[in-house]
Amino acid sequence: MSAIAAAVPRTASASRVTSFCFLATFFCVTFEKVHWTFGGSLGIADILTVLFLVAFAFEQRDRPIPRTAVIVLAFFAVFTLVYLLGFFNIQTQQGLDQFTKGMVKFVLHFLFLAAAVTYLARRARVYFWRALGWFGAGLVANCLYGILQLLAARAGHNLDHTVLSPLTGGASSINIYGSVGGQSVYRPNALTGDPNHLWIMLDVPLLAFLPLYLRLERGHRWKRRLAWALGFMLIIELATLSRSGLLGLGVGLLVLAVPYRRFIRSRALLYPLAVVGVLLAYVLYRRWHYFSVVLRSRIQTGGASSSAHFAVYDFIPQIIHSHPLLGLGLNNFSVYYEFVTGKTNWGPHSFWVALVVETGLVGLLLFVVFLRYVYVRLHAARILGRTLRDRRVLPLAWGLTAALTGTIAANFFYLTMQFYYFYGLLALALALPLVFARRE
Repeated sequence: MSAIAAAVPRTASASRVTSFCFLATFFCVTFEKVHWTFGGSLGIADILTVLFLVAFAFEQRDRPIPRTAVIVLAFFAVFTLVYLLGFFNIQTQQGLDQFTKGMVKFVLHFLFLAAAVTYLARRARVYFWRALGWFGAGLVANCLYGILQLLAARAGHNLDHTVLSPLTGGASSINIYGSVGGQSVYRPNALTGDPNHLWIMLDVPLLAFLPLYLRLERGHRWKRRLAWALGFMLIIELATLSRSGLLGLGVGLLVLAVPYRRFIRSRALLYPLAVVGVLLAYVLYRRWHYFSVVLRSRIQTGGASSSAHFAVYDFIPQIIHSHPLLGLGLNNFSVYYEFVTGKTNWGPHSFWVALVVETGLVGLLLFVVFLRYVYVRLHAARILGRTLRDRRVLPLAWGLTAALTGTIAANFFYLTMQFYYFYGLLALALALPLVFARRE
């Protein structure tokens, strides 16, 4: 009996450590700037993921894992095989170094995805909502840092240098888009690496939480909190001036337009939008010339920035001609881009172009099949929500469907689907039908 009594506290303590690492990972998945250089780039999300995986492995023991996680691991094995076969197309040491970095990230991402789905499936339903809340809270924290970063830049200070550099030892700053009348145009990137990353990442909570907010009962303690959070994130999102993010948000809203069309004229939607609209109108009125110049430059499609987004698509027929099946090797787009253009350290302006260039038609087909599986599980979650008549499960299933679709659309002209936050989104989407299909 004494041995059992001693084991119980140890088990509870280990469970708390696993839970802390898991929720902390979800909170920090968008904190790209918080990283250190140890033989490469080691981010805070990498560290927390490794700690979670180690703690989860000790807690796992001989417990069975859900079928969804088994399928994720099967995809992991097939992806690994495709990437290892593509390894033989690498011809330079630089390419080998990039391949190694890409494989490390890929392994961590997919192991985290399988472990996260398993972990959520074993916990109570309230824990799923807690994980979703910490995911959203991390992006709200990112926005708070972004507004402070913007205010500091307007005052002539680099907040990253003051806050992040002593912590990480690296250098970073707010994005400077250009200048109008001698005044710099700042685009907040917050704790992400790029203002476009920030907008596309913010598409996820905006689209995922919007149906939840609309369906919550009037007077619910979270309805007003979500209204303020969604409005705040929308304002910061617009400040990034990202066209790719706007595309993703628009596509996601189209997904929600059919099932939630009756809410378009509701006070719950119009009042927060009116507040945001009045605030933006006031800002535009105060500095109309400044913002009109900036907005015209972002609307133009013939500039160098727009050309870069479309020019990368010219690489697809070249790669299909030379390495059609397996591409040039995982994470080797920048090597190929430097060889073709002479520009160093440039990533692709499209996830889908990078996918074809690096993994060929086989890698593209496999990733499409994987995404189809995620959509199938989200469809199961929507059916489950209708069956349970649950006013939270069905809206969240639609919200995650819209968030995934919007992210896919935005990544036709940018690249964020290889980052940690995307695998956090996938984990929530795949775990949703598992968590709510079983009895508590």
